[in-house]
Amino acid sequence: MDARADKSESTTRDERFARGLDVMSQVDGGLREQVLGSLADISPELGHQVVAWGFGEIYSRPELAPRDRQLVTLGMLTALGGCEPQLEVHINFSLNAGLTPQEIVEALLHSAGYCGFPRALNATMVAKKVFAERGLLPVEPGA
Repeated sequence: MDARADKSESTTRDERFARGLDVMSQVDGGLREQVLGSLADISPELGHQVVAWGFGEIYSRPELAPRDRQLVTLGMLTALGGCEPQLEVHINFSLNAGLTPQEIVEALLHSAGYCGFPRALNATMVAKKVFAERGLLPVEPGA
């Protein structure tokens, strides 16, 4: 077992949550409260796990940079389909992690070859919405 696994296993629930909040704050752009708030009245435990496990355990691993983790996440959410609310959050996170709108659009275009045009189109429409909300349209190809 490596030192990272030992450290994860020796932390408390509250420590994992605190680490997750810290990691999440690096990319969330203030969306943390929206994400946790949307779950507070139905499943606060799911909100806790998103932060403690998703960010405190997975996103905090040093082997991939936050922007690279976001590229993987965008591809997976696009491929799954039906994840438009999560795509919206993660497109925002991707921008906050340093991806450009052009890189995000290119990643979504790339996904069409692997998961199909309908899912790539749906994801691209979510990106368009996020970009518009953030004043990032039009996206110039090749810029």
